[in-house]
Amino acid sequence: MSWQNASEPVCGARRGAVTLLIEPRVRDLGGFSVRRVLPAPERRAVGPFVFFDEMGPTRFESGSGIDVRPHPHIGLSTVTFLFEGEIVHRDSLGIVQAIRPGEVNLMTAGRGVVHSERTDAALRASGPRLHGIQSWMALPDGREEIEAAFEHYPAASLPAVEFVDAQVRMILGDAFGIRSPVATHTRTLYAELRLPAGGELELPEEAELAAYLVEGAAAIGDCALAANTLAVVSGPARLCASSASHVMLIGGDPVGPRHIWWNFVSSSRERIERAKRDWADGAFASVPGESEFIPLPD
Repeated sequence: MSWQNASEPVCGARRGAVTLLIEPRVRDLGGFSVRRVLPAPERRAVGPFVFFDEMGPTRFESGSGIDVRPHPHIGLSTVTFLFEGEIVHRDSLGIVQAIRPGEVNLMTAGRGVVHSERTDAALRASGPRLHGIQSWMALPDGREEIEAAFEHYPAASLPAVEFVDAQVRMILGDAFGIRSPVATHTRTLYAELRLPAGGELELPEEAELAAYLVEGAAAIGDCALAANTLAVVSGPARLCASSASHVMLIGGDPVGPRHIWWNFVSSSRERIERAKRDWADGAFASVPGESEFIPLPD
């Protein structure tokens, strides 16, 4: 996989350019599927974001739900943001926290953390629904080995602004005149946009920026966006919706080359090898009350 950016636009544009379109790849996570756009063969990261999955929309059968067994992370912060449903997070710090639509669960792995993600038993009988985004941000140089931490932000704490043609909720970072309270370790932008048919919005200029169309029909400049596709943007650009559209913006300052293997992210291959040995040897802390775990992949 390559880190370099495309130098020529993939679509003509009167204002700004879409330099790369990344089609989603479907991945089965055991009982449910996700659409993954990062990392991709064409692009490893956008700003600090090295991983981006759309979960659902899906409805589980009665009695079923998500059961992601305990697994480890290093060198990153995970961000969970839901549009529909609920996930219960448990980790080796002793945190138990449900996340619901519009809220943020931010887990910073640093030198190492273990967590599980499950559907609460009380919700399984009704055949729960789930739809949302899971993303990872690589920690910058000098911060990769910080202590693990977890923070939860209720929906009411995330600022939102309504323009004539768009609604914006700021998840991470600052743009559109509003700033998220969520603390990050490098310049980061993560926002949720909703535009009516005919709506337009000037996009912020960032070191790196990409737009992901969750649903609807929209274009950046002269480049039409397909649903569930990530468009990497360069320069001033305007987003235009031809039907009611739901868009996620990600970006910020790049952190430099990172190696990704399974759930481990690091600037050092040797550090990832050590994390692999530690997980295989049971050296990571466990999640209180959970005995299951995901084995190290072959």
